[in-house]
Amino acid sequence: MQKLFLLCFTVLLSITSNAQHLDQKIDSLIKNEFKEANGPGGVFLIAQKGKPVYKKAFGMANLELDAKLNTNSIFQIGSMTKQFTAIAILILEEQGKLKVSDPISKYIPSYPNGNNITIHNLLIHTSGIKDFTKMKALSDIAQKEMTPEQMVDFFKNETVDFAPGEKFDYNNSGYVVLGDIIELASGGSYEDFIQKNIFDKAGMGHSYYASDRKIIKNRAFGYHKKSSGYVNKTIINFSVPFSSGSLMSTLDDMLAWQNALNKNLLLSSKEETKAFTKYKLNNGQEIEYGYGWHLKNINGIATREHGGSIFGFKSMAVYIPSKDIYVVGFSNCDCNSPTQLVKDIAKLAVENLKNK
Repeated sequence: MQKLFLLCFTVLLSITSNAQHLDQKIDSLIKNEFKEANGPGGVFLIAQKGKPVYKKAFGMANLELDAKLNTNSIFQIGSMTKQFTAIAILILEEQGKLKVSDPISKYIPSYPNGNNITIHNLLIHTSGIKDFTKMKALSDIAQKEMTPEQMVDFFKNETVDFAPGEKFDYNNSGYVVLGDIIELASGGSYEDFIQKNIFDKAGMGHSYYASDRKIIKNRAFGYHKKSSGYVNKTIINFSVPFSSGSLMSTLDDMLAWQNALNKNLLLSSKEETKAFTKYKLNNGQEIEYGYGWHLKNINGIATREHGGSIFGFKSMAVYIPSKDIYVVGFSNCDCNSPTQLVKDIAKLAVENLKNK
């Protein structure tokens, strides 16, 4: 009995020591990027098998009020919104309200060349339509309240970059069109559809369609860094990025999102698999993008990942299916990108959590 007790104690001590060692390594990585304790910062989470094994906050949530970030702080997640838009499309497909093979002209008859651009093309960034974020006229509408139809009209008549399916070119316009289609197919607003069919079902009680007007408790404020110091983020009307980049969330809610996907709480396994499939161009070349996720690898181990960037904020998440490891990081200054940092943390997690 005494030998068994000693063995158990030794194993427990080893596990505790390894966990502390991993924490120290990650802390060091993060502090090397987020060097100013009194500047904007970031929050980070590592989960294994659906449970957090590391969760910390660094830096300030509001410089004017001297308020620190905490692990429940709410961030704008930018283009990580595309994951939710893509899954919303698949939910509608499972409900029989659309098919990803449908041409967009079925929903938006006036769209130029809409008979040849499919929902599938929009999802995997092979539509060839002009990305509105690259248009000089964007500044004219950036602070205006736009309907989805007005946003689509803003870019739909621009010269296309290539024929549908010819190239992969990351494209925000495509995901705005998807948001418009979600509203047309569902008969309600994009915001309400995401709330009812994803946030509520996944238990994401602190996730929102972004607003600078609403009182959102525990909101992290966004910043830019200039030569003179930090300044408040540039204002944009969230109806402009819309379904390509206008959601807000927390570390715990993003873990709830990942867990909901893993447990098929939102979609059947068959339908959800479409999001995590690598697709091909017209010439047969495979691309590393599914529906709303980059499908890449870390040291040969397959990953599902996506980042986001919107005025004052950056975000990144990596999921490693074979290890059931999820890593997510948010920053409230677009001067600090968590993209490579989250990938480096994911590598450490794979190396240090593999025997757990």
